[in-house]
Amino acid sequence: MNRIDLTLDDMANTKFLTLYNSLIKSFTASTEFSSNDVVSLLIVFYKYALNNGSRMMTTNQLYNLFLVSFGIFDTTIIDRVLMNITQDGRSVSPEAWMRLFCVFFTGNLQERMKFAFEVYTSAGTVVLNREVVGLAIEKFFYGDDDDEVNELRADMCEFLFAKFDTDKDGVIAFEEYAEIVQNQPGLLEFLGKIFPDDKDRSLVAYCHNIESMFPPEDEY
Repeated sequence: MNRIDLTLDDMANTKFLTLYNSLIKSFTASTEFSSNDVVSLLIVFYKYALNNGSRMMTTNQLYNLFLVSFGIFDTTIIDRVLMNITQDGRSVSPEAWMRLFCVFFTGNLQERMKFAFEVYTSAGTVVLNREVVGLAIEKFFYGDDDDEVNELRADMCEFLFAKFDTDKDGVIAFEEYAEIVQNQPGLLEFLGKIFPDDKDRSLVAYCHNIESMFPPEDEY
């Protein structure tokens, strides 16, 4: 038989096709990825699952990818992303795996905004209130002078609400966030990095053989 992955034996290749054939068709039809891209991504997922003796990845395995490949080191952000893409926060399904790569590689700003806001509000709120924003920006300021640090945090919180709370009701709704980010895309991740940057996305594309996402050769 023609093996999809030469590092897997015939039985493992056959099992892969049996398990993922319908998902390959579904994700090829519904995402920006080519069929080869989807196969490559699901092969990587399959190998993680095989290593577990399971049909699922563990969140610890994905956690390590955030740190090593995605260039995202904020553990609170990682935990929130994992909670948003998984059902139980402990295991990662192939659907969750593909959703993560879809949102990480999409050029659709609306989808990225929706995902980012869901991550920022995953503490149980549907809007960003001062408590949520205050906790998020604590990591931006640190030092030996507690009074100065607290003052800087308070000033930043006031600045962000002056910027994003356009109706001045004391909370930041998605519509307000989206309106600002559409005009200033650089503010997409204003409460912490969620998405890999271009360099890390290129690394991930090469490591996972996502050919359609390889950068143009003249960039390197």
